[in-house]
Amino acid sequence: MTVTLENKVGQIAAQHPSATRVFARHSIDFCCGGGRPLKEICEKQGLDAEKVLGEIQKELEAAPAEERRWDKAPLTELIDHIVETFHRPLDEELPRLAAMMEKVVRVHGDKNPEAMRELLEVFTALKGELEEHMHKEEAILFPMIKRGDGSTADGPIEVMLHEHDTAANCLRQLRELTDDYTAPEGACNTWRALWHGLEELERDMHEHIHL
Repeated sequence: MTVTLENKVGQIAAQHPSATRVFARHSIDFCCGGGRPLKEICEKQGLDAEKVLGEIQKELEAAPAEERRWDKAPLTELIDHIVETFHRPLDEELPRLAAMMEKVVRVHGDKNPEAMRELLEVFTALKGELEEHMHKEEAILFPMIKRGDGSTADGPIEVMLHEHDTAANCLRQLRELTDDYTAPEGACNTWRALWHGLEELERDMHEHIHL
């Protein structure tokens, strides 16, 4: 596949995994927003589409000859990869971020009460959504697929897709509320670590939901 501006970003990410580095660099949503052409997304975000395309081509040139194509892998392997690479780390990361969030809001909430309150509400909603979502995937959907019953899983899949959209919307809100994860002047180490952790969460979630 030769990458062009007309290709959908989700298609690019699936066929050329190394391109996701460029998408992460420019905060391009290739998971829930993956159904739109690269050119359209760049225009909407005020990005130079040709420059972004050039960055993608450089990544492809430097990529290993045999990148792992998860869209070609057996579903059982893909499921195990998702659980081990994303679900289990989130078991630890979500409580860690929640503890930092509580501390930052408690200590610094008076600096921007409305924004801090909304930030806490959005993150708390996202955390709850993700924890419930992962449980349902591991308890219901993934076992169905591993048993070979994936063709009968339209109902659970529809629910999962809706929850993916909800999570993606929370991630967009977090980026807006944190001014693109730019810590304010004089922010303490915990505040800076929280912003960094939320940005890392966004990057990982884009890959997670995409897969």
